[in-house]
Amino acid sequence: MKIRVDMAKCETHAQCVFAAPEAFSLDDDDELVYDANPDDALRAKIEQAVLACPVQAVFIEQG
Repeated sequence: MKIRVDMAKCETHAQCVFAAPEAFSLDDDDELVYDANPDDALRAKIEQAVLACPVQAVFIEQG
């Protein structure tokens, strides 16, 4: 699985962090960082993160 965050759209509401903390986190400057290739076992949590993003900046890449 590959995920992408459109950082131009991201407003750091951190809803993805709450939904899938194994893949998303905030750094020391409160900027979003994420694992672009999380384990497939996290798919359900990543899908929740996609749905939770209020600005629709989180995507699961096809392919």
